[in-house]
Amino acid sequence: MSLNPVPAPEIPEATVRVARAAFPKGRLAMRVRDEIGVLFQDTDFAAAFPTRGGPGLAPGMLAVVSVMQFAERLTDRQAADAVRGRIDWKYLLGMELENEGFHFSVLSGFRERLVGHGQEQVVLDRLLARLSELGFFARAGACARTRPMSSHWYGT
Repeated sequence: MSLNPVPAPEIPEATVRVARAAFPKGRLAMRVRDEIGVLFQDTDFAAAFPTRGGPGLAPGMLAVVSVMQFAERLTDRQAADAVRGRIDWKYLLGMELENEGFHFSVLSGFRERLVGHGQEQVVLDRLLARLSELGFFARAGACARTRPMSSHWYGT
């Protein structure tokens, strides 16, 4: 598998239309994309992927799947199923509704590759940096948001 970095895709119009119709108040995955934006670029993980060989799945996408997997407490199989079958996750990832996703074993392979190349901290550092930019931390090391967190973030 090699890295062929591509920018994070825009959300396809059909995916936006269907997701907004299905979830007019939004869902966590949709709010992450709308309010936080694209968290990871493929180039953030360049050190873990060779430049030669067959193309692999976008590591930026796999990183955001891993974050959402953790947030929703999903197994690898459940996370891969969410990519394949959930409209809100397709919205988050900028996928066409027809996208078939990937095999669940890809996620453990991605984590192994990150750890094997000392890149596991990239995901956390990038996430914390983006949340800090958006004012989710009152001061360094604090876990308080500077503005009230509303329940709409949780898709309730």
